Amino acid sequence: MVGSKFLDLSHNIISGIIPKSLEKLQNLKYLNVSFNKLNGEIPSGGPFKNCLSQFFIYNEALCGSSRFSVPACPTPSKHRSNRKKVLVLFILLGIALVFVPSIFVFLWIRYRRGKRAPQQPDSLAFITRERISYYELLQATEALSESNLIGSGSFGSVYKGVLRSGTAIAVKVFNLQLDVASKSFDTECEVLRSLRHRNLVKVITSCSNRDFKALVLEYIPNGSLEKYLYSHNYFLDIFQRLSIMIDVACALEYLHHGCLSPVIHCDLKPKYGLDGLVSTKCDVYSYGIMLLETFTRRRPNEFEGDLSLKQYVSYSIPEAVMDVVNVNLVTSMGNRYQKELDLVASIMKVALDCCAESPAGRTNMKDVVGMLQMMKIQLLAF
Repeated sequence: MVGSKFLDLSHNIISGIIPKSLEKLQNLKYLNVSFNKLNGEIPSGGPFKNCLSQFFIYNEALCGSSRFSVPACPTPSKHRSNRKKVLVLFILLGIALVFVPSIFVFLWIRYRRGKRAPQQPDSLAFITRERISYYELLQATEALSESNLIGSGSFGSVYKGVLRSGTAIAVKVFNLQLDVASKSFDTECEVLRSLRHRNLVKVITSCSNRDFKALVLEYIPNGSLEKYLYSHNYFLDIFQRLSIMIDVACALEYLHHGCLSPVIHCDLKPKYGLDGLVSTKCDVYSYGIMLLETFTRRRPNEFEGDLSLKQYVSYSIPEAVMDVVNVNLVTSMGNRYQKELDLVASIMKVALDCCAESPAGRTNMKDVVGMLQMMKIQLLAF
């Protein structure tokens, strides 16, 4: 991409800002990002000095130089900022004066009631205020019928269910025969209270008693990645596979770097870890194996002896990438064929970097997201 002179990214529904780093691409003569959802300031250096205004039309909120026919970027006003701070302070004081006494009254009433009510032996812990009873979950999943089984994980199984309201749900039931499963349930409940990301399944509530612990999740109807990889009724092209894996990487980046303290997923399929220690590096390793599986369509457990999926790929990259890549994934002709082949080889290299033997040698999810997103832009430019 560094040596490319023409880059047309128009009509691609790209959001976010235009990276200022593109100013360094001195050889770039033509850049068209019109008809997208970009915002923020248009860079003014490097190739942007010669760009025409029509290359930036029909975006959400671009700003910058008047020669691009966009409004000037707003400049922060210290005086306006101070006025806003004072206004917010008065609003917060007003809210406090109204609600703080009410909260004390509410807590006092609850305290009085708690002293009169006997302690329940079976507890229900809910992440939201919506209440779903144990019996309603049984009814929704047809008594955890095997026909409703979606899949199994390290600590339990997931079932599809339909509530009386017609809402489809996924119920993750923990295997309480495993001591770690009970601890995992309590940990997940605590962690999931604060997680908010578009690529993470939303938690509706949780249900718990002495003999049953479950999380009630939003049901995702499109099925698993495994279905799309191994079913003969579906075929994912390079762009679709790369987009899916970028979404997974973004979710892991949020868990590892976007929370107050790192959250370890520890249940990616397949679940791999050679160091024996639970850390974010375990997730990175598992993600790398998942990325290899996505582009080779080879299951990690199908190899015999000392050969592994990681070794199978590393022996063929980059010279013989077609020997390991999913059949018919690269079908282009001429110059585009070689570009797609090189791109897949680069993706495999990222995956192998995630699977380094030493945890310290593995890349982090922030870098993975950045590299894969750049490859996606390259693919669009072919």
